[in-house]
Amino acid sequence: MRVLGVDPGLTRCGVGVVEGVAGRPLTMIGVGVVRTPADAELSHRLLAVEQGIEEWLDEHRPEFVAVERVFSQHNVRTVMGTAQASAVAMLCAARRGIPVALHTPSEVKAAVTGSGRADKAQVGAMVTRLLRLAAPPKPADAADALALAICHIWRAPAQNRLQQAVARHTAHATKGRTA
Repeated sequence: MRVLGVDPGLTRCGVGVVEGVAGRPLTMIGVGVVRTPADAELSHRLLAVEQGIEEWLDEHRPEFVAVERVFSQHNVRTVMGTAQASAVAMLCAARRGIPVALHTPSEVKAAVTGSGRADKAQVGAMVTRLLRLAAPPKPADAADALALAICHIWRAPAQNRLQQAVARHTAHATKGRTA
């Protein structure tokens, strides 16, 4: 499974591609950051994020895109930019028919470190260890993008089984009502 992780942001949008399957060593395919100038118009910044993500999709051909689910912060301006960059990433994937998964920050931290309250340094250290890298990816947005991809690879099989079970249950319940 090849996953593009996206840590959305307007100034720095972390991107990272990881390949592998749960229970086996994972491989980092690429990592980076799509940057936009803080003084540029919002529409131009969003366009730059879109172009950057499109380049990553073209180059790495992921099967899934994992995006950090936007959560409420005290700074509304920051959360708006994050939400807008997140929407751009989802749109780019949807345009290509690539499934998108949203993962909360605490879900990603728990998957990678074992604690949903881990700090950025702990996440970076575990990403470095799990992917057998020489040093933690910089900036933290890049490491977070890799953590999102790792989280998705590890959690997707269980999530798929759960979705299939719910679908079977729903089909069975519907069949019972129509009979």
